[in-house]
Amino acid sequence: MSRARRGILEPTVFAIAGIAILAGLGLWQLDRKTWKENLIAAMTERLARAPADLPARDRWAHLLQQREEFARVGFPAEFLPGQEALVYSAGSALRPDVKGPGYFVFAPARLAGGSLVIVNRGFVPLDRKDAASRAEGIPHGSVDIVGIVRWPETRGLFTPADDPAGNVWYLRDIAAIAAAKKWPAAAPFYIDQEAPVPPGGLPLPGRLQVNLPDNHLQYAITWFGLALALAGVYLVWLIRRFRRTY
Repeated sequence: MSRARRGILEPTVFAIAGIAILAGLGLWQLDRKTWKENLIAAMTERLARAPADLPARDRWAHLLQQREEFARVGFPAEFLPGQEALVYSAGSALRPDVKGPGYFVFAPARLAGGSLVIVNRGFVPLDRKDAASRAEGIPHGSVDIVGIVRWPETRGLFTPADDPAGNVWYLRDIAAIAAAKKWPAAAPFYIDQEAPVPPGGLPLPGRLQVNLPDNHLQYAITWFGLALALAGVYLVWLIRRFRRTY
């Protein structure tokens, strides 16, 4: 192999690899765009429906997140007294009324047949963390709940560790919460309560609103642009290289 060819081979390999990676990221963003558009359409359609009955207990194991999440449901249930878990939030993309830090109050609710579902009763600000500071909002007896079916979150690399001793979680992981609190909850989902608002207004439930950013086309164009720029730089370098060599 000539010296000229040896000097071209490695840059060519790196250029091709870089172009392939950048183009692949662009294609991935186009896939994400399709996924996001489908999610927004499904959320918009489901959140606009009238509340349906909560799925029967014998269907829970067969429910699918992509088919059932964000469905509105209504059902009577009785909250277990004195039981709640606090999930920290710095704000909510789906609750425009939640603008600052605070906690979402998760509590187990017993259905008429005896099964438990975990309900996100709503938001409380940091200074109302203590349940005693919002005692008027403690539910008594059966409550006719209207809410949204949601699936648990998965832990990310930068999710803080939960603090069960302090009754604070940083992830909507109902299995972990139920295990720590010894709640015999079997539902694979939880409910984001939107009504009724309790006496005193806390915890504050609310309607979810579709407000998801969809910038994936811009990201795709950026990655494809970088791939073209790298290809252009490589071609210019290659032409100059051959001119110097020959």
